[in-house]
Amino acid sequence: MNPDTVLTDKRELAAWLESGCKPESEWRIGTEHEKFGFCTETLKPLPYDGERSVRAMLEGLADNFGWEPVYESDMPIALKKNGCSITLEPGGQLELSGELLDNLHQTCDEVNTHLAQVRAVAEPLGIGFLGMGFHPTATLDDIDWMPKKRYVIMRNYMPKVGQHGHDMMKRTCTVQVNLDFSSEADMVTKFRASLALQPIATALFADSPFVEGRPSGYLSYRSHAWTDTDPDRTGTLPWVFESGMGFERYADYMLDVPMYFVVREGRMIDCAGQSFRDFLAGRLPALPGERPTLRDWEDHLTTAFPEVRLKRFLEMRGADGGPWRRLCALPAFWVGLLYDADALAACLDMTRHWSAAEREQLRRDVAGEGLRAEIQGRSVRDIARELLDLAYRGLSKRRRLSASGDDEGGFLESLQNVVDRGTTPAEVKLAAYEGKWNGDLAHLFREFAY
Repeated sequence: MNPDTVLTDKRELAAWLESGCKPESEWRIGTEHEKFGFCTETLKPLPYDGERSVRAMLEGLADNFGWEPVYESDMPIALKKNGCSITLEPGGQLELSGELLDNLHQTCDEVNTHLAQVRAVAEPLGIGFLGMGFHPTATLDDIDWMPKKRYVIMRNYMPKVGQHGHDMMKRTCTVQVNLDFSSEADMVTKFRASLALQPIATALFADSPFVEGRPSGYLSYRSHAWTDTDPDRTGTLPWVFESGMGFERYADYMLDVPMYFVVREGRMIDCAGQSFRDFLAGRLPALPGERPTLRDWEDHLTTAFPEVRLKRFLEMRGADGGPWRRLCALPAFWVGLLYDADALAACLDMTRHWSAAEREQLRRDVAGEGLRAEIQGRSVRDIARELLDLAYRGLSKRRRLSASGDDEGGFLESLQNVVDRGTTPAEVKLAAYEGKWNGDLAHLFREFAY
């Protein structure tokens, strides 16, 4: 379908989502992760411009490793190469959006190559990178806004609808995985299973206990921030579990998610708060008489941020960013659960009787309690242990072997350690803060930088 195709009917929106259906033989894995850059001398966040900066990183990666720069107003704001992209989040967090790959061995190679390239450029500049869910020391004023026009629109709109919009934009990092489906029924099944179990992933990856240099009272402050960012475009989407869920139902949801912008001839038009439903009818106040193109619809889909997001694939969005060794664990967890029919059926059976209120409460509880949170009398730790067993079996059955003959199950080891230990990554850092670090988070940057 041509990106410039003009859309006039809701069914066209749903049909575009449905066009993502693929046979199982073509299912792929797309992994994305974000990280905070900092000056190794001062530990302060990187500005956009300067000798030690986000711009210097982008230019260094382009010059040394063949990445193609993407510009906005003559300023580099992203890089592209071989189906991958490196982009900037609003506060300069550097994000790798990886290629669509067949197996987790390839995913791990991609992550290793990317981080090795980043380190090769960063070290001579006196720059380091840290994987956590929320910046441990910086205030909002410490962090530069990146020069992307969509972020100006979001920056102005966010405070109108929630308390933590700017926190989310400038001070959070995540790792996520994008996975395929074969049909509408398969999409719904995977959507329900992953949405119900997203809090379990949040707990396993909880790694953001500090805010502005002190313990926040949360294990995943990133997850907590998302609970008060923008209720119109975030959350656990209880209607996904209701009868009638499908591509058209998701299109209906997106029609009512307030817009941010429309791009015309390279110019970004502020439509914040306006309705895509009106746009479809030719009644958008910002562009009276115009109707959306497919490109407008694709742009709009990126402006909703639920715990699981539908495009022409499903995005699992519930995990804090973390250290190098844990970046491959998130795709391993979800591939093992969702790409194996038996594991997927077990996930649905496990969560079938959880109510919308219980699911939402679990989402909120894991931000503070991690593995100790409970639903219907079961602890998250016990549920996570059962899910890891399912994921190991699911990955074993895939028979995607490395050159040395190992299946993909090894990528779950860091999560198994979390469950066996009974404490989240955040609690490990809190213990060090109270103990050997003696309250000095400078040690965190030295010990946990990539």
